[in-house]
Amino acid sequence: MSLIELPVEDRFFPGFRLLDVATSGARIRVRIGGEGPPLLLLHGYPQTHIMWRRIAPALARRFTLVCPDLRGYGDSQKPATAADHSPYAKRAMAQDMAEVMSALGHERFCVGSHDRGARVGHRLALDHAKRVLKLATLDIAPTREMYRDTSDAFARAYWHWFFLIQPAPMPENMIGADPEFYWSSRRASDMRLFEPEALAEYLRCFRDPAMIHASCEDYRAAATIDIAHDDADGGRKVECPMLALWGERGAVGKCFDVLGLWRERAVDVRGKALPGGHYLAEEIPDLVAAEFAAFFGEVA
Repeated sequence: MSLIELPVEDRFFPGFRLLDVATSGARIRVRIGGEGPPLLLLHGYPQTHIMWRRIAPALARRFTLVCPDLRGYGDSQKPATAADHSPYAKRAMAQDMAEVMSALGHERFCVGSHDRGARVGHRLALDHAKRVLKLATLDIAPTREMYRDTSDAFARAYWHWFFLIQPAPMPENMIGADPEFYWSSRRASDMRLFEPEALAEYLRCFRDPAMIHASCEDYRAAATIDIAHDDADGGRKVECPMLALWGERGAVGKCFDVLGLWRERAVDVRGKALPGGHYLAEEIPDLVAAEFAAFFGEVA
């Protein structure tokens, strides 16, 4: 593994460092700042690590924050794909994160995560159980159980789950024809949450055909090899303490018993709905930061 320090000119994370970390599977772009116990923050779809910009200042006063772009997203490498989608399995993405934390000298750490990143966090807590001290997830239930219990209401709200898993290059070509329209139309009412500079940064990354393809592969993996890995776990559960938060106006909490499903997959789960939608870290950053600080602060 190698670390390359990059020049920083970014108002999103003042005072943070910017690095490229070469893992065994991909080159990962990482933002680092703060002081205290290490806290790995994993972003969701179709975003990048800058989704944490509004909670980073508060958390950086208590934690060393490590904010990467997942493989396939943002400015991280987009590895070549395979017929079984294994390069974008959550196991491969979790291995990246374990190696990033090793390269930075963090043997044990906490994980805060949203959306797709929370699915990576789930696998990280299973495959690297001795290293993950605590796991917090934002607005998800476990992947296998969400597919198992899908309803008409969920399919209508999360239609992209079923669109993105279609064989390449159908969704890639359709998205690529107008990436801005696709990005903004998924949840048009949420566009108010993204200030123009942040939206421009998200779109800069999402216009890349390689990211569009990689993100489709992320979803294809979720519906196939990730479920196979879940099944192979048998009755094994996440052992570290877990905090599950979700938006009271979002589809996940309306369509699923979030805590009930997580208790099928984890030993020690607490959580609740927060007064927001899907993009909680950008809609109610103060509340998310407070919940994370209280939960992770117990090991600080």
